[in-house]
Amino acid sequence: MSLIKFNDKRGLFPLWTNEGLRNFFNTDFFEENSLMPAMNVKEQDDNFEIEFAAPGFSKKDFEITIDNNVLNVSGEKKHEAEEKEENYTRKEFSYNSFKRSLSLPESINTDQDVKAIYENGILKLNLQKKKGPDEKPKKIIEVK
Repeated sequence: MSLIKFNDKRGLFPLWTNEGLRNFFNTDFFEENSLMPAMNVKEQDDNFEIEFAAPGFSKKDFEITIDNNVLNVSGEKKHEAEEKEENYTRKEFSYNSFKRSLSLPESINTDQDVKAIYENGILKLNLQKKKGPDEKPKKIIEVK
């Protein structure tokens, strides 16, 4: 292993440059992907388990559909609070939403009942694979 001297401080701290600060303040924090929940997909022998990290939602905030072999998962949460006192009124509201779509592999049984569980901020979906004859093993042809 060899050490290389590094003198470019802008590479270590890119926001400290004028260009870095300009980009930071011009960034749209509400871009479509900025509120997208993290997702894990685990394939098992007879099913796929898909997890979405969506803290702060409740079960009624989700809509899950399968249409034309595409899984659509969306969540929408609205919150309003109003506080009235003698001399003032304070009203706050918030809105969070997301939508993720995944093309499902042909091995998924789309006619099944999908199991969906939401607990501790994680939405878990369990999609069963089609039952039927296993795929035929690869045939090796000998060249003579």
